[in-house]
Amino acid sequence: MYEGYYGLREKAFRKTPDPRYLYLNTVYEEALEQLLYSVEEMELALLTGEVGAGKTLLSRTLIDRVGDKYEVGMILNPRLSPRQFLKTAASELGVVAPRFHSSDLLEQIHERLLELHEAGRAALLVIDEAHLIPGKATFEEIRLLTNFQLDDRNLIAIVLIGQPELRERLRHRTYRALTQRVGAQFHLTPLTPQDTAAYMQHRIAVAGGDRRTLFAPEAVRVLHDASGGIPRILNHLATQALLEGMARGANVVDAGIAEAVVSSQPLLEMRGR
Repeated sequence: MYEGYYGLREKAFRKTPDPRYLYLNTVYEEALEQLLYSVEEMELALLTGEVGAGKTLLSRTLIDRVGDKYEVGMILNPRLSPRQFLKTAASELGVVAPRFHSSDLLEQIHERLLELHEAGRAALLVIDEAHLIPGKATFEEIRLLTNFQLDDRNLIAIVLIGQPELRERLRHRTYRALTQRVGAQFHLTPLTPQDTAAYMQHRIAVAGGDRRTLFAPEAVRVLHDASGGIPRILNHLATQALLEGMARGANVVDAGIAEAVVSSQPLLEMRGR
């Protein structure tokens, strides 16, 4: 595809959450630092952001940073009943043969957390798409997990990741007992125009680009305005622009190519239009 034409080792704007491609601007760096601190303190953390803002990529980077010291469990689809949630959490944290009843599952998880502690390790449970959790009862099971602690520390760190409606939902008095356990919370904001330029240069460099950029400054502005600074939309548009540039035999994507790509994406939710 386009990587050979532009002298790249790999595709610079892939949609997979590869931690190598995380661009640490001020917002993302602060979010990562808060998450790392919350995990080290074995607290409950909340990360929100718009669709495509980079939440999953940030969570993968967090998991890479904590290393083997933690037994990491990931729940990618939390649209689960309370019992299903506990069974999935138990399995993700290394419980062998999770039982059926919720009380038994909680006991198994507690035993597993103590086992990890005795081995000098800790537990981290990452719950992605947490805005899809169906009801208060499942959130209550999450709160119960935070009760597992020793005299001087909690036995599990939990990170809730979701869209902005998760934050709005948790503001309701119904969830007060859970939100009082939140040690850190952060909302990812879109990239600024300056961030977008640096973000694109960063991804090109990671992909092996030997030029400062493959995009003219005017093209970057067009793509930023169309994407609203949302990384997932920006990645899609940048990929399409590189393909269009290759088809035209261009060495650099200019504003005309960028405008042509933007106008050819009728089904994409453009944020700046």
